Amino acid sequence: MADRTAAPSRRSIFTASFVGTSIEWYDYYIFGTAAALVFGSLFFPQFSSVAGTLAAFATFAVGFIARPLGAAVIGHYGDRLGRKAMLVLTLLLTGGATALIGLLPTYAAIGIGAPLLLVLLRLLQGFGVGGEWGGAVLIATEHATSRRRAVYGSFAQFGVPIGVLTSNLAFLAVAGLPDEAFRSWGWRVPFLLSVVLVVVGFVVRSRLQDAPEFEAVKRNRETSTVPVAELVRRHPRTLVLASLASIAPPAIGYTVIVYMLSYGTTVLDYERTTLLTLIMLSTVVWVATIVGAAVLSDRIGSRPVYVAGAITAVLWPLPMFALVNTGSAALAGLAFAVAAVVQGIMAGAQGGLFSEIFPVRVRYSGISIAYQIGGMVGGAVTPIVATALFGATGSSTPIALYVAALSLLTLLAVFGLREGSARTQEVATGGTRHQPN
Repeated sequence: MADRTAAPSRRSIFTASFVGTSIEWYDYYIFGTAAALVFGSLFFPQFSSVAGTLAAFATFAVGFIARPLGAAVIGHYGDRLGRKAMLVLTLLLTGGATALIGLLPTYAAIGIGAPLLLVLLRLLQGFGVGGEWGGAVLIATEHATSRRRAVYGSFAQFGVPIGVLTSNLAFLAVAGLPDEAFRSWGWRVPFLLSVVLVVVGFVVRSRLQDAPEFEAVKRNRETSTVPVAELVRRHPRTLVLASLASIAPPAIGYTVIVYMLSYGTTVLDYERTTLLTLIMLSTVVWVATIVGAAVLSDRIGSRPVYVAGAITAVLWPLPMFALVNTGSAALAGLAFAVAAVVQGIMAGAQGGLFSEIFPVRVRYSGISIAYQIGGMVGGAVTPIVATALFGATGSSTPIALYVAALSLLTLLAVFGLREGSARTQEVATGGTRHQPN
């Protein structure tokens, strides 16, 4: 009873989920921005310009490789011990790694040790982020009623565009520096600011508590001994489909916020401040769309809303590149704004949808692993493939078709997901245990 009377308010749940996730994604996205703008020349100067950019994007991709591992390990303890402790851990891991990147010596100072340390810290950063989204979604949705689950699930989703916004603001503040100053110390400032943000996030998240739904599982000793093993054994179909359904949002997102920075500045001669500003402005559209999609998901269901978003993700890449290729800042801004709508539709529905398809005893592991596998395929590989495709063809059309094809995988997969199936079967069996699907 004490747990129920001390239940956190909607405001405190929103703050803990949104603020913490925003900080973690700020940490993650400043790496992508730096990889597009400066890491190639500072950490891989022995390569040509194209090869250096590829190497920088490969280092960016390394973080995605660590994310499924972080999802599995942190998800394991999140399902065993609780959501709150893991959310504090992910914040410290990601924030600490980010701050240390800001202190790294470059290749000119220590040679090959510089890129090796960069890769190591990127791995640690990715490991921490791997367990972040799932915990942030669950700490919100498990406190929600069934009629407000998508809205509560969207709290964590706000962190993604806000992370993009704040990371771009941080780089925008130093992007106007003379090139020598920017390359010497200016790029480090956004990374070092992470220390302040982590302290704020730690204070907010230390006041959290796990939801009664999960506490009941612990109290009844129904937690899974090895959640990942149970997940793979009993719910393989759901795990695979959810992973495929997670590909489109990062494929669209990282094409804009990472690849377009490199492509726009090196191929189309946009000013880096112009692109950073346009991407920053698009996050306002992103946030507004998340709100609308979440409200609509609670009214008509999360899956149909997510399907609509996936359809737009299939259709938009070709027009998006066509607009950016005009060289017009206004048309590029339109391209990014519509891309933000595409992502926002899926983001507003995703938290509610994913929290319904896995039973509570393996839910942290299930949604975390699925989300991070989708992120690895859609986010890590896309900037690398895009750079290689343009280098081989000199055209953006193959890139657009590649992103559209990834989005088509998501569209097909989401049709196979059974919205609400986990909760329906738990109620039918009179408890939290879930039968194989």
